[in-house]
Amino acid sequence: MSTEGGAEVPDALDPFRQFLSFERDVLVLSVAMFAFSLGFQMTSRYVPEYMAALGASAFVIGLFGTVGNVIGAVYPYPGGALSDRIGSRLSLTLFGLLSTLGFVVWLVAPAFGTITVAGVTVAPWVWIFVGLFLAQAWKSFGLGATYAIVKQSVPPSRLARGFASTEVFRRTAFLVGPLIAAGVLYLAVDFAVGFQYVLAIAVLFGLLATVTQHVLYDASSDSIGKEFEGLRRIRADLRNLPPELRPLLVADTLVRFANGMVYVFFVIVVTQFLAVGLDLGPLSLSPAVFFGLLLAIEMVVALVSMPPAAALAERVGLKPIVALGFSVYAIFPILLISAPADALVVAALFAFSGLRFAGLPAHKALIVGPAERDTGGRVAGSYYLVRNAVVIPSAALGGAIYGGFSVPFSEVTYAGSPTVAFGLATAIGLVGTGYFLAFGREFEAYA
Repeated sequence: MSTEGGAEVPDALDPFRQFLSFERDVLVLSVAMFAFSLGFQMTSRYVPEYMAALGASAFVIGLFGTVGNVIGAVYPYPGGALSDRIGSRLSLTLFGLLSTLGFVVWLVAPAFGTITVAGVTVAPWVWIFVGLFLAQAWKSFGLGATYAIVKQSVPPSRLARGFASTEVFRRTAFLVGPLIAAGVLYLAVDFAVGFQYVLAIAVLFGLLATVTQHVLYDASSDSIGKEFEGLRRIRADLRNLPPELRPLLVADTLVRFANGMVYVFFVIVVTQFLAVGLDLGPLSLSPAVFFGLLLAIEMVVALVSMPPAAALAERVGLKPIVALGFSVYAIFPILLISAPADALVVAALFAFSGLRFAGLPAHKALIVGPAERDTGGRVAGSYYLVRNAVVIPSAALGGAIYGGFSVPFSEVTYAGSPTVAFGLATAIGLVGTGYFLAFGREFEAYA
Protein backbone atom coordinates (compact mmCIF):
# COMPACT_ATOMS: atom_id res chain seq x y z
CA MET A 1 0.00 0.00 0.00
CA SER A 2 1.68 3.19 -1.15
CA THR A 3 1.08 6.69 0.18
CA GLU A 4 0.36 9.83 -1.73
CA GLY A 5 0.00 13.10 0.11
CA GLY A 6 -0.48 11.24 3.38
CA ALA A 7 -3.34 9.14 1.99
CA GLU A 8 -3.06 5.44 1.25
CA VAL A 9 -3.33 4.46 -2.40
CA PRO A 10 -4.38 0.88 -3.24
CA ASP A 11 -1.56 -1.14 -4.78
CA ALA A 12 -2.55 -3.94 -7.18
CA LEU A 13 0.05 -6.27 -5.65
CA ASP A 14 -0.66 -5.34 -2.03
CA PRO A 15 -3.28 -8.11 -1.50
CA PHE A 16 -0.70 -10.70 -2.55
CA ARG A 17 1.96 -9.21 -0.23
CA GLN A 18 -0.49 -9.32 2.69
CA PHE A 19 -1.52 -12.84 1.78
CA LEU A 20 2.08 -14.11 1.67
CA SER A 21 2.62 -12.80 5.21
CA PHE A 22 0.31 -15.51 6.59
CA GLU A 23 1.70 -18.62 8.30
CA ARG A 24 2.88 -21.61 6.28
CA ASP A 25 -0.09 -23.86 7.05
CA VAL A 26 -2.51 -21.12 6.05
CA LEU A 27 -0.61 -20.71 2.78
CA VAL A 28 -0.71 -24.45 2.09
CA LEU A 29 -4.43 -24.54 2.81
CA SER A 30 -4.99 -21.54 0.56
CA VAL A 31 -2.88 -22.89 -2.31
CA ALA A 32 -5.02 -26.02 -2.20
CA MET A 33 -8.12 -23.81 -2.18
CA PHE A 34 -6.72 -22.00 -5.23
CA ALA A 35 -6.18 -25.26 -7.10
CA PHE A 36 -9.63 -26.65 -6.34
CA SER A 37 -11.20 -23.28 -7.17
CA LEU A 38 -9.33 -23.40 -10.48
CA GLY A 39 -10.71 -26.85 -11.26
CA PHE A 40 -14.21 -25.97 -10.14
CA GLN A 41 -14.32 -22.67 -12.06
CA MET A 42 -13.02 -24.36 -15.21
CA THR A 43 -15.92 -26.77 -15.08
CA SER A 44 -18.92 -25.73 -12.96
CA ARG A 45 -19.98 -22.70 -15.00
CA TYR A 46 -20.09 -24.90 -18.11
CA VAL A 47 -21.83 -27.88 -16.49
CA PRO A 48 -25.36 -26.60 -17.36
CA GLU A 49 -24.38 -26.50 -21.06
CA TYR A 50 -22.82 -29.96 -20.65
CA MET A 51 -26.07 -31.23 -19.13
CA ALA A 52 -28.07 -29.74 -22.00
CA ALA A 53 -25.80 -31.58 -24.42
CA LEU A 54 -26.59 -34.78 -22.49
CA GLY A 55 -30.32 -34.19 -22.87
CA ALA A 56 -31.27 -32.44 -19.60
CA SER A 57 -34.27 -30.09 -19.58
CA ALA A 58 -34.29 -26.55 -18.17
CA PHE A 59 -35.99 -27.80 -14.99
CA VAL A 60 -33.34 -30.50 -14.50
CA ILE A 61 -30.60 -27.90 -14.97
CA GLY A 62 -32.33 -25.73 -12.37
CA LEU A 63 -32.55 -28.76 -10.09
CA PHE A 64 -28.78 -29.14 -10.47
CA GLY A 65 -28.41 -25.64 -9.00
CA THR A 66 -30.76 -26.50 -6.16
CA VAL A 67 -28.82 -29.66 -5.29
CA GLY A 68 -25.68 -27.52 -5.23
CA ASN A 69 -27.45 -25.22 -2.77
CA VAL A 70 -28.35 -28.20 -0.57
CA ILE A 71 -24.75 -29.34 -0.53
CA GLY A 72 -23.52 -25.84 0.28
CA ALA A 73 -25.92 -25.66 3.22
CA VAL A 74 -25.38 -29.06 4.82
CA TYR A 75 -21.80 -30.12 3.99
CA PRO A 76 -19.79 -27.84 6.34
CA TYR A 77 -21.07 -29.35 9.59
CA PRO A 78 -20.60 -33.04 8.68
CA GLY A 79 -17.20 -32.00 7.36
CA GLY A 80 -16.39 -30.49 10.73
CA ALA A 81 -17.57 -33.61 12.53
CA LEU A 82 -15.37 -35.82 10.36
CA SER A 83 -12.39 -33.53 10.94
CA ASP A 84 -13.08 -33.92 14.66
CA ARG A 85 -12.87 -37.70 14.29
CA ILE A 86 -9.86 -38.22 12.03
CA GLY A 87 -7.95 -34.92 12.17
CA SER A 88 -7.51 -32.02 9.80
CA ARG A 89 -4.75 -33.49 7.63
CA LEU A 90 -6.56 -36.71 6.80
CA SER A 91 -9.83 -34.83 6.35
CA LEU A 92 -8.24 -32.45 3.85
CA THR A 93 -6.79 -35.39 1.93
CA LEU A 94 -10.11 -37.26 1.92
CA PHE A 95 -12.08 -34.20 0.81
CA GLY A 96 -9.53 -33.53 -1.93
CA LEU A 97 -9.75 -37.09 -3.26
CA LEU A 98 -13.56 -36.97 -3.24
CA SER A 99 -13.59 -33.67 -5.13
CA THR A 100 -11.20 -35.06 -7.71
CA LEU A 101 -13.36 -38.16 -8.04
CA GLY A 102 -16.31 -35.86 -8.70
CA PHE A 103 -14.49 -34.36 -11.68
CA VAL A 104 -13.80 -37.92 -12.89
CA VAL A 105 -17.53 -38.82 -12.71
CA TRP A 106 -18.39 -35.72 -14.75
CA LEU A 107 -15.71 -36.72 -17.24
CA VAL A 108 -17.03 -40.24 -17.84
CA ALA A 109 -20.76 -39.46 -17.59
CA PRO A 110 -21.39 -39.63 -21.38
CA ALA A 111 -19.79 -43.09 -21.49
CA PHE A 112 -22.57 -44.54 -19.31
CA GLY A 113 -25.21 -43.69 -21.92
CA THR A 114 -28.89 -44.26 -21.16
CA ILE A 115 -29.31 -47.35 -19.02
CA THR A 116 -32.24 -49.07 -17.32
CA VAL A 117 -31.99 -50.06 -13.67
CA ALA A 118 -34.89 -51.98 -12.08
CA GLY A 119 -37.19 -50.68 -14.78
CA VAL A 120 -36.08 -47.06 -14.29
CA THR A 121 -34.41 -45.26 -17.16
CA VAL A 122 -31.23 -43.47 -16.07
CA ALA A 123 -30.11 -40.72 -18.45
CA PRO A 124 -26.42 -39.72 -18.72
CA TRP A 125 -27.06 -36.37 -17.00
CA VAL A 126 -27.98 -38.22 -13.78
CA TRP A 127 -24.28 -38.87 -13.24
CA ILE A 128 -23.68 -35.13 -13.19
CA PHE A 129 -25.64 -35.02 -9.93
CA VAL A 130 -23.58 -37.90 -8.53
CA GLY A 131 -20.40 -36.05 -9.44
CA LEU A 132 -21.68 -32.85 -7.83
CA PHE A 133 -21.99 -34.51 -4.41
CA LEU A 134 -18.33 -35.48 -4.72
CA ALA A 135 -16.89 -32.39 -6.44
CA GLN A 136 -18.02 -30.01 -3.67
CA ALA A 137 -16.56 -32.13 -0.86
CA TRP A 138 -13.40 -30.08 -0.35
CA LYS A 139 -15.43 -26.90 0.14
CA SER A 140 -17.05 -28.49 3.20
CA PHE A 141 -13.90 -27.75 5.18
CA GLY A 142 -12.80 -24.32 4.05
CA LEU A 143 -15.56 -21.77 4.72
CA GLY A 144 -15.45 -21.33 8.48
CA ALA A 145 -11.68 -21.87 8.55
CA THR A 146 -11.07 -18.97 6.17
CA TYR A 147 -13.23 -16.60 8.22
CA ALA A 148 -11.59 -17.63 11.49
CA ILE A 149 -8.09 -17.20 10.08
CA VAL A 150 -8.73 -13.68 8.81
CA LYS A 151 -10.62 -12.71 11.97
CA GLN A 152 -7.62 -13.69 14.08
CA SER A 153 -4.96 -12.24 11.75
CA VAL A 154 -6.01 -8.61 11.23
CA PRO A 155 -7.35 -5.77 13.44
CA PRO A 156 -11.11 -5.06 13.28
CA SER A 157 -10.70 -1.82 11.33
CA ARG A 158 -8.83 -3.71 8.59
CA LEU A 159 -11.10 -6.74 8.23
CA ALA A 160 -12.33 -5.72 4.77
CA ARG A 161 -8.75 -5.30 3.58
CA GLY A 162 -7.77 -8.67 5.07
CA PHE A 163 -10.60 -10.41 3.24
CA ALA A 164 -9.65 -8.56 0.07
CA SER A 165 -6.17 -10.11 0.29
CA THR A 166 -7.45 -13.69 0.55
CA GLU A 167 -10.25 -13.13 -1.98
CA VAL A 168 -7.97 -11.60 -4.62
CA PHE A 169 -5.61 -14.57 -4.29
CA ARG A 170 -8.36 -17.17 -4.41
CA ARG A 171 -10.37 -15.51 -7.14
CA THR A 172 -7.39 -15.28 -9.41
CA ALA A 173 -8.32 -18.92 -10.03
CA PHE A 174 -11.76 -17.68 -11.10
CA LEU A 175 -9.98 -15.69 -13.80
CA VAL A 176 -7.50 -18.33 -14.95
CA GLY A 177 -9.94 -21.27 -14.89
CA PRO A 178 -12.45 -19.97 -17.47
CA LEU A 179 -9.59 -18.82 -19.73
CA ILE A 180 -8.14 -22.34 -19.72
CA ALA A 181 -11.59 -23.74 -20.47
CA ALA A 182 -12.14 -21.23 -23.28
CA GLY A 183 -8.77 -22.09 -24.81
CA VAL A 184 -9.47 -25.82 -24.76
CA LEU A 185 -12.99 -25.37 -26.17
CA TYR A 186 -11.63 -23.11 -28.91
CA LEU A 187 -9.38 -25.94 -30.10
CA ALA A 188 -12.14 -28.57 -29.87
CA VAL A 189 -14.54 -29.29 -32.71
CA ASP A 190 -17.39 -30.41 -30.45
CA PHE A 191 -18.39 -28.79 -27.13
CA ALA A 192 -19.03 -32.03 -25.23
CA VAL A 193 -15.69 -33.54 -26.28
CA GLY A 194 -13.84 -30.30 -25.59
CA PHE A 195 -15.41 -30.02 -22.16
CA GLN A 196 -14.23 -33.53 -21.34
CA TYR A 197 -10.66 -32.34 -21.97
CA VAL A 198 -11.36 -29.46 -19.56
CA LEU A 199 -12.55 -31.97 -16.97
CA ALA A 200 -9.40 -34.04 -17.45
CA ILE A 201 -7.31 -30.95 -16.65
CA ALA A 202 -9.45 -30.35 -13.56
CA VAL A 203 -8.75 -33.92 -12.42
CA LEU A 204 -5.02 -33.22 -12.73
CA PHE A 205 -5.28 -30.02 -10.66
CA GLY A 206 -7.29 -31.87 -8.02
CA LEU A 207 -4.71 -34.63 -7.69
CA LEU A 208 -1.82 -32.17 -7.47
CA ALA A 209 -3.61 -30.11 -4.81
CA THR A 210 -4.47 -33.19 -2.76
CA VAL A 211 -0.90 -34.47 -2.78
CA THR A 212 0.51 -31.02 -1.99
CA GLN A 213 -1.70 -30.39 1.01
CA HIS A 214 -1.20 -33.93 2.35
CA VAL A 215 2.59 -33.64 2.20
CA LEU A 216 3.03 -30.03 3.36
CA TYR A 217 0.14 -29.34 5.75
CA ASP A 218 1.03 -29.76 9.44
CA ALA A 219 -2.05 -29.83 11.66
CA SER A 220 -0.25 -30.70 14.91
CA SER A 221 -0.86 -27.27 16.42
CA ASP A 222 -4.01 -26.44 14.50
CA SER A 223 -7.35 -26.02 16.26
CA ILE A 224 -9.41 -26.06 13.06
CA GLY A 225 -11.54 -29.18 12.97
CA LYS A 226 -11.09 -29.88 16.68
CA GLU A 227 -13.88 -27.69 18.04
CA PHE A 228 -17.00 -29.16 16.45
CA GLU A 229 -19.50 -29.94 19.20
CA GLY A 230 -22.47 -31.37 17.31
CA LEU A 231 -26.05 -30.20 16.78
CA ARG A 232 -26.27 -28.63 20.24
CA ARG A 233 -23.45 -26.26 19.29
CA ILE A 234 -25.17 -25.44 15.99
CA ARG A 235 -28.44 -24.55 17.72
CA ALA A 236 -26.61 -22.38 20.25
CA ASP A 237 -24.66 -20.59 17.50
CA LEU A 238 -27.86 -19.86 15.56
CA ARG A 239 -29.55 -18.44 18.68
CA ASN A 240 -26.51 -16.33 19.49
CA LEU A 241 -25.95 -14.72 16.10
CA PRO A 242 -25.06 -11.06 16.76
CA PRO A 243 -28.20 -8.89 16.33
CA GLU A 244 -26.27 -6.65 13.92
CA LEU A 245 -26.25 -9.54 11.45
CA ARG A 246 -30.00 -10.10 11.21
CA PRO A 247 -30.85 -7.32 8.71
CA LEU A 248 -27.80 -8.31 6.66
CA LEU A 249 -28.84 -11.97 6.73
CA VAL A 250 -32.39 -11.18 5.55
CA ALA A 251 -31.17 -8.94 2.75
CA ASP A 252 -28.36 -11.30 1.71
CA THR A 253 -30.75 -14.24 1.61
CA LEU A 254 -33.15 -12.38 -0.69
CA VAL A 255 -30.35 -11.25 -3.00
CA ARG A 256 -28.80 -14.72 -3.14
CA PHE A 257 -32.18 -16.38 -3.66
CA ALA A 258 -32.72 -14.09 -6.64
CA ASN A 259 -29.27 -14.84 -8.04
CA GLY A 260 -29.76 -18.56 -7.43
CA MET A 261 -32.88 -18.56 -9.60
CA VAL A 262 -30.90 -17.71 -12.73
CA TYR A 263 -27.19 -18.28 -12.02
CA VAL A 264 -27.01 -21.70 -13.68
CA PHE A 265 -28.70 -20.29 -16.79
CA PHE A 266 -26.14 -17.57 -17.53
CA VAL A 267 -24.23 -19.92 -19.83
CA ILE A 268 -27.47 -21.06 -21.51
CA VAL A 269 -28.54 -17.45 -22.12
CA VAL A 270 -25.20 -16.60 -23.74
CA THR A 271 -24.86 -19.78 -25.81
CA GLN A 272 -28.51 -20.47 -26.74
CA PHE A 273 -30.91 -17.62 -25.89
CA LEU A 274 -28.67 -14.86 -27.24
CA ALA A 275 -26.39 -17.24 -29.16
CA VAL A 276 -23.72 -14.56 -29.19
CA GLY A 277 -20.10 -15.24 -30.09
CA LEU A 278 -17.20 -13.05 -31.15
CA ASP A 279 -16.02 -12.58 -34.72
CA LEU A 280 -12.80 -10.62 -35.17
CA GLY A 281 -11.85 -11.44 -38.72
CA PRO A 282 -9.53 -14.46 -38.58
CA LEU A 283 -10.44 -15.05 -34.93
CA SER A 284 -13.96 -16.42 -34.51
CA LEU A 285 -15.14 -17.54 -31.07
CA SER A 286 -18.20 -19.74 -30.66
CA PRO A 287 -20.73 -18.76 -27.98
CA ALA A 288 -19.33 -21.40 -25.61
CA VAL A 289 -15.76 -20.14 -26.01
CA PHE A 290 -16.94 -16.53 -25.76
CA PHE A 291 -18.64 -17.35 -22.46
CA GLY A 292 -15.27 -18.32 -20.98
CA LEU A 293 -13.89 -14.97 -22.11
CA LEU A 294 -16.87 -13.21 -20.50
CA LEU A 295 -16.15 -14.93 -17.19
CA ALA A 296 -12.54 -13.78 -17.43
CA ILE A 297 -13.64 -10.18 -18.11
CA GLU A 298 -15.96 -10.36 -15.12
CA MET A 299 -13.18 -11.59 -12.87
CA VAL A 300 -10.63 -9.01 -14.06
CA VAL A 301 -13.04 -6.29 -12.96
CA ALA A 302 -13.58 -8.13 -9.67
CA LEU A 303 -9.87 -8.45 -8.94
CA VAL A 304 -9.18 -4.83 -9.82
CA SER A 305 -12.12 -3.44 -7.84
CA MET A 306 -11.88 -5.42 -4.58
CA PRO A 307 -8.75 -3.81 -3.05
CA PRO A 308 -9.81 -0.16 -3.63
CA ALA A 309 -13.36 -0.96 -2.49
CA ALA A 310 -11.99 -2.48 0.72
CA ALA A 311 -9.84 0.62 1.29
CA LEU A 312 -12.81 2.88 0.52
CA ALA A 313 -14.86 1.01 3.14
CA GLU A 314 -12.47 2.30 5.79
CA ARG A 315 -13.51 5.85 4.80
CA VAL A 316 -17.24 5.53 4.08
CA GLY A 317 -18.13 2.40 6.06
CA LEU A 318 -18.95 -1.18 5.10
CA LYS A 319 -22.65 -0.68 4.46
CA PRO A 320 -22.42 1.44 1.25
CA ILE A 321 -19.90 -0.97 -0.29
CA VAL A 322 -22.02 -4.01 0.56
CA ALA A 323 -25.09 -2.26 -0.89
CA LEU A 324 -23.17 -1.67 -4.12
CA GLY A 325 -22.50 -5.38 -4.47
CA PHE A 326 -26.11 -6.27 -3.70
CA SER A 327 -27.41 -3.80 -6.30
CA VAL A 328 -25.20 -5.27 -9.04
CA TYR A 329 -26.38 -8.78 -8.12
CA ALA A 330 -29.97 -7.55 -8.41
CA ILE A 331 -29.79 -5.59 -11.67
CA PHE A 332 -27.60 -7.90 -13.75
CA PRO A 333 -30.21 -10.61 -14.59
CA ILE A 334 -32.70 -8.24 -16.25
CA LEU A 335 -29.90 -6.45 -18.09
CA LEU A 336 -28.53 -9.74 -19.46
CA ILE A 337 -31.84 -11.21 -20.60
CA SER A 338 -32.78 -7.89 -22.26
CA ALA A 339 -29.45 -7.40 -24.02
CA PRO A 340 -29.11 -7.50 -27.81
CA ALA A 341 -27.05 -10.31 -29.30
CA ASP A 342 -24.05 -8.01 -29.54
CA ALA A 343 -20.69 -9.21 -28.27
CA LEU A 344 -19.54 -5.79 -27.03
CA VAL A 345 -22.77 -5.15 -25.14
CA VAL A 346 -22.68 -8.56 -23.47
CA ALA A 347 -18.98 -8.13 -22.61
CA ALA A 348 -19.78 -4.75 -21.02
CA LEU A 349 -22.55 -6.37 -18.97
CA PHE A 350 -20.20 -9.05 -17.63
CA ALA A 351 -17.67 -6.35 -16.78
CA PHE A 352 -20.44 -4.61 -14.84
CA SER A 353 -21.25 -7.93 -13.14
CA GLY A 354 -17.69 -8.05 -11.84
CA LEU A 355 -18.47 -5.09 -9.60
CA ARG A 356 -20.62 -7.33 -7.40
CA PHE A 357 -17.39 -8.79 -6.07
CA ALA A 358 -16.18 -5.32 -5.07
CA GLY A 359 -18.50 -5.54 -2.08
CA LEU A 360 -17.47 -9.07 -1.11
CA PRO A 361 -14.59 -8.24 1.30
CA ALA A 362 -16.77 -5.62 3.04
CA HIS A 363 -19.63 -8.13 3.16
CA LYS A 364 -17.43 -10.74 4.86
CA ALA A 365 -16.08 -8.15 7.28
CA LEU A 366 -19.65 -7.18 8.18
CA ILE A 367 -20.46 -10.84 8.87
CA VAL A 368 -17.49 -11.70 11.05
CA GLY A 369 -16.80 -8.25 12.52
CA PRO A 370 -19.40 -8.33 15.32
CA ALA A 371 -18.32 -11.84 16.39
CA GLU A 372 -16.18 -12.38 19.47
CA ARG A 373 -12.53 -12.92 18.61
CA ASP A 374 -12.49 -16.73 18.85
CA THR A 375 -15.95 -17.35 17.38
CA GLY A 376 -15.56 -15.97 13.84
CA GLY A 377 -15.65 -19.37 12.16
CA ARG A 378 -18.77 -20.50 14.03
CA VAL A 379 -20.59 -17.22 13.38
CA ALA A 380 -19.78 -17.42 9.67
CA GLY A 381 -20.83 -21.07 9.53
CA SER A 382 -24.14 -20.35 11.26
CA TYR A 383 -24.81 -17.36 9.02
CA TYR A 384 -24.22 -19.34 5.84
CA LEU A 385 -26.15 -22.33 7.13
CA VAL A 386 -29.27 -20.19 7.45
CA ARG A 387 -28.76 -18.32 4.19
CA ASN A 388 -27.92 -21.35 2.11
CA ALA A 389 -30.78 -23.40 3.56
CA VAL A 390 -33.33 -20.77 2.53
CA VAL A 391 -31.76 -20.40 -0.92
CA ILE A 392 -31.96 -24.16 -1.62
CA PRO A 393 -35.14 -24.15 -3.81
CA SER A 394 -34.17 -21.04 -5.80
CA ALA A 395 -32.57 -22.75 -8.80
CA ALA A 396 -35.38 -25.31 -9.20
CA LEU A 397 -37.94 -22.50 -9.04
CA GLY A 398 -35.98 -20.51 -11.60
CA GLY A 399 -35.69 -23.57 -13.83
CA ALA A 400 -39.45 -24.18 -13.71
CA ILE A 401 -40.19 -20.55 -14.63
CA TYR A 402 -37.45 -20.52 -17.28
CA GLY A 403 -38.39 -23.76 -19.04
CA GLY A 404 -42.05 -24.27 -18.11
CA PHE A 405 -43.91 -26.92 -16.15
CA SER A 406 -47.17 -28.84 -15.88
CA VAL A 407 -49.22 -29.11 -12.70
CA PRO A 408 -49.61 -32.83 -11.82
CA PHE A 409 -53.09 -34.36 -12.18
CA SER A 410 -54.42 -31.32 -14.04
CA GLU A 411 -54.36 -29.73 -17.46
CA VAL A 412 -52.63 -26.60 -16.18
CA THR A 413 -49.36 -25.93 -17.95
CA TYR A 414 -46.93 -23.03 -18.10
CA ALA A 415 -44.88 -22.67 -21.26
CA GLY A 416 -41.92 -21.03 -19.53
CA SER A 417 -40.18 -17.74 -20.15
CA PRO A 418 -36.51 -16.85 -19.66
CA THR A 419 -37.48 -13.18 -19.52
CA VAL A 420 -39.99 -13.76 -16.71
CA ALA A 421 -37.48 -15.85 -14.72
CA PHE A 422 -34.73 -13.25 -15.00
CA GLY A 423 -37.13 -10.33 -14.42
CA LEU A 424 -38.50 -11.93 -11.25
CA ALA A 425 -34.96 -12.54 -10.04
CA THR A 426 -34.16 -8.85 -10.43
CA ALA A 427 -37.34 -7.85 -8.58
CA ILE A 428 -36.51 -10.08 -5.61
CA GLY A 429 -32.92 -8.87 -5.61
CA LEU A 430 -34.01 -5.23 -5.54
CA VAL A 431 -36.29 -5.95 -2.58
CA GLY A 432 -33.31 -7.41 -0.70
CA THR A 433 -31.10 -4.45 -1.61
CA GLY A 434 -33.76 -1.97 -0.49
CA TYR A 435 -34.24 -3.83 2.79
CA PHE A 436 -30.52 -3.65 3.51
CA LEU A 437 -30.38 0.07 2.73
CA ALA A 438 -33.32 0.67 5.09
CA PHE A 439 -32.41 -1.61 7.99
CA GLY A 440 -28.79 -2.73 7.57
CA ARG A 441 -26.44 -1.86 10.42
CA GLU A 442 -22.82 -0.73 10.29
CA PHE A 443 -19.97 -2.50 12.07
CA GLU A 444 -18.74 -0.16 14.82
CA ALA A 445 -15.07 -0.36 13.76
CA TYR A 446 -16.07 1.24 10.42
CA ALA A 447 -18.75 3.61 11.67
